[in-house]
Amino acid sequence: MGDAPIRVLMIEDSPGDARLIEIYLSQATTTTYRLTHCTTLDDGLGRLDRDEFDIVLLDLKLPDSSGIETFEQTYARAPDVPIVVMTGHDDAQLAFRAVREGAQDYLVKNNVDAPLLNRSIRYAIERKHYEEALRVSEERYALAISGANDGLWDWDLEEDRIHYSTRWKEMIGYDEDELSIHPEEWFSRVHPDEVARLKQEISDHLSGRSLHFKHEHRMRHRDGSYRWMLSRGIAVRGASGRPCRMAGSLTDINARKMTEQQLLHDAMHDALTDLPNWALFMDRLGVAIAQCKRRDDHQFAVLFLDLDRFKNINDSLGHAVGDLLLISIARRFRAFLRPGDTVARLGGDEFAILADAIESPSDATRIAERINEELGRPFDLQGHEVFTSASIGLALSSTGYDRPEKVLRDADTAMYRAKSLGKARHAIFDQDMHRRAVELLSLETDLRRAVTRDEFRVHYQPIVALSTGVLEGFEALVRWQHPVKGLVYPEEFISVAEETGLIVPLGWKVMHEACAQTAAWQKRFPAGQPLTVSVNLSGKQFRQPELVRRIGEILSDSALEPSRLCLEITESMIMEDAESAVDKMRQLRDVGVELHIDDFGTGYSSLSYLHRLPTHTIKIDRSFVRRMSERNGKSQIVGTIVTLARNLGMRVAAEGLETADQLAKLRQLQCEYGQGFFFSKPLDHGDAGRLIASTAISWVVAMRSSIRATRVSRRAINPPIS
Repeated sequence: MGDAPIRVLMIEDSPGDARLIEIYLSQATTTTYRLTHCTTLDDGLGRLDRDEFDIVLLDLKLPDSSGIETFEQTYARAPDVPIVVMTGHDDAQLAFRAVREGAQDYLVKNNVDAPLLNRSIRYAIERKHYEEALRVSEERYALAISGANDGLWDWDLEEDRIHYSTRWKEMIGYDEDELSIHPEEWFSRVHPDEVARLKQEISDHLSGRSLHFKHEHRMRHRDGSYRWMLSRGIAVRGASGRPCRMAGSLTDINARKMTEQQLLHDAMHDALTDLPNWALFMDRLGVAIAQCKRRDDHQFAVLFLDLDRFKNINDSLGHAVGDLLLISIARRFRAFLRPGDTVARLGGDEFAILADAIESPSDATRIAERINEELGRPFDLQGHEVFTSASIGLALSSTGYDRPEKVLRDADTAMYRAKSLGKARHAIFDQDMHRRAVELLSLETDLRRAVTRDEFRVHYQPIVALSTGVLEGFEALVRWQHPVKGLVYPEEFISVAEETGLIVPLGWKVMHEACAQTAAWQKRFPAGQPLTVSVNLSGKQFRQPELVRRIGEILSDSALEPSRLCLEITESMIMEDAESAVDKMRQLRDVGVELHIDDFGTGYSSLSYLHRLPTHTIKIDRSFVRRMSERNGKSQIVGTIVTLARNLGMRVAAEGLETADQLAKLRQLQCEYGQGFFFSKPLDHGDAGRLIASTAISWVVAMRSSIRATRVSRRAINPPIS
């Protein structure tokens, strides 16, 4: 009990009884007491207010209070001080009631002796300390549980009854008295997909296969929704080692699971269209490949889509409308594809579709046809009616794939094949496409080396004034002097150069060399006809921000007069962004160069812009010239172009002139210039220089002869080249 004296407050009105208690306390040999005596309840309560005591000895019959009320008032005034009630023989029931309501013990006065009194006081103080410690512990536990916001459950395994705490019930929307103690109150509310696994986890723990029970599952709330919960628990085992009880907690983890699911969804879906992205598509494609390996009759197809002319929509209507188009396309795909199919946006205007469990390749081609049917219907986007189509490549599982990347690669290859055939087409991958893709990759590698090794050569095709036969100038044409293949022509490498961006440095090289060579010829033949040189601008080159400045630098470096340089721009290049093209062409005209529209009539119609273009010459595409000899009146197209150009104050040049008949008809239509094999093939700079020296006589003679003769052989017309 410690060395300090025990402070005792005795409230007793009988002097004899009080004296006896005082004697008993003084006889204690192991404990020291300090006694305070009051004869009325009022005095005793006053002392409790003023002083601290370790115990109260309370007579229930006092001058100013009697019965259980005496105890109740004392207990209310000092609930933390242990009370021992003192009664006579007739008040045993009253004493029992006082103990039930909080008294630590009771003593019958006539039966008390010193040892009994001393033991009762010590036990009363110790029990009070234990009760206080238990109360604090219970409060701490209750506070911890409340702070954790968990629900508790306690399962009596022998009786098969579970006590669910109030919080446990609240978490699924029920009040304290609404659920029974049966285990099915728990299991019947677990999501059907997870209840079997939950029971298995509990069984594993009870059988000793796991040290703790822990399981995440969904539970049905009273409102019908499912919420994610975490159940945890541990079994209590009896003397035999068998579990007799299991207790644990239920934690609401719905917010965390929803966040996790949203993060996972975002990681696997496209932010704009909410379609699966590349990562999710490849995962599902991997599953489809695995299915094919397990089952010989399982087939799938992958469709790779690239929207046709999507850039035009973005550039003309803005990226916001372009995004709306992508969202609308995603909705249409979802609407008509089968539930088991996967449509994904891979990026930009590229989509992929996994058609799983198809019966034959025709199922995949029908999907491709349906896609362009759906895309062919108008899209109403912020008041704009927009139409589009797609180039689609198909890769079939029958090819025999082991990796998703290869399937997508082949579908992509087939898509490029479809795009080369025109718009709104589809193509199925075959081994020839793969071989061609490998060849293109090799070609790209060789092209990059060719740029650094300076393997490109400029050849020059003569441009002739058709009325006089005078050499007007040359068109500069690039050739590739391949170290193994020899001379490679543009149709074999220009498209790859465009795709890789190598066309830009290549274009500057050709222009610089052509301008320098033309200036050299002018210096070599000062008395001759001033020559022009025509250089083709690629689309990527035309869109370069430094285009005008770079051309000015090339003219300055080569000392060529600006009017001697003719820049050939295709009609389709202009119409990709007509307003911007017109502005850039005006800047080029201000530099002093001439501007020609190349391949006129083969691209998008530029008639509405033609009168605004600062253009000097229109070049008639070789396809129109070639068909002039046909009987169906194709020469009328050429005549219309010539008339249109004349009315707009422009000159006309014809490409691909090969026969005397074509020459005669072009002269009749008053076309000013022509070029083609009828005059000469493209020449290297040496042969072109010799041609300049000889053309003044030979071509004039040939031109006059062509007027008298209906047809003249090319051998007789072409000037000699030594």
